Amino acid sequence: MRTVSIVPQKSQSVSVILAGQQCVIRLIQRESAIYMDLTVNGNPIMQGVPCLYGNKMVRYSYLGFVGDLVFLDNIGQQDPVWDGLGSRYRLYYIEESELVQ
Repeated sequence: MRTVSIVPQKSQSVSVILAGQQCVIRLIQRESAIYMDLTVNGNPIMQGVPCLYGNKMVRYSYLGFVGDLVFLDNIGQQDPVWDGLGSRYRLYYIEESELVQ
């Protein structure tokens, strides 16, 4: 598992290479939750997916993303909130070999 570097901002885009994939992860805090968009090698993979504690974000390999992303809470089991991003709430990339099939 690898940590994806994020910062405590209400809206941000992060460019990162994960398993050879050029990824752009966009996070935006709305009233109900933080939402994620994921673009891989210039192709939108998912848009507007709510970020929930411990939930795999991509879930389906047919979408064209190798591995998965997950938010974890370092203190409890709460869904992420923007002001704790990067410290309390961390975004992790899960390698394909680490996923339970």
